Amino acid sequence: MTEECSSQFNSGEMVIRIATHDDISILQELFERSRLEGQIRENDTGADLNHLDDGYFECKDSCFWVAEFANCIVGMIGVQRINDSSAEVRRLRVRDSFRRKGIGSRLMHHAISFCREKQFLKVVLDVRIEREPAIKMFDSFGFLQGRERDLKGRQLRDFYLDLYSDTLQTLSD
Repeated sequence: MTEECSSQFNSGEMVIRIATHDDISILQELFERSRLEGQIRENDTGADLNHLDDGYFECKDSCFWVAEFANCIVGMIGVQRINDSSAEVRRLRVRDSFRRKGIGSRLMHHAISFCREKQFLKVVLDVRIEREPAIKMFDSFGFLQGRERDLKGRQLRDFYLDLYSDTLQTLSD
């Protein structure tokens, strides 16, 4: 079904909606595909996906969304509040056959808009260094590259987006 949907994909017909409990098995599938591709840390169990309420919905400043096309979930993204001024973008994934169609960018734009609405000053995320397409996308959104770190033989790069300057711009208008 998803391969068939991929060939008929029309970004204008894709919707981004808040994830529900009914989506959990598909979110887990996307997570497991990332594990098979070697994108997941060894100690990452994906427990936040099994417990969406605890991870993303108990706090009004956190949320989790899916991108859906033709009744098929083609991507996902979450935002978790870190503290009063910062949030972390988590679990950005796009189904293999739907990559390079702008879905990741639409999900990222949605997450950043949410962070602005919640008046966070900073958004952070990390990515494996070999994920060049993701790194290019983060750069295009204005994320700055932070430190690189080694986590059990996997090189990660931290990114951050300073929304504080947006706040200052809004206040001066």
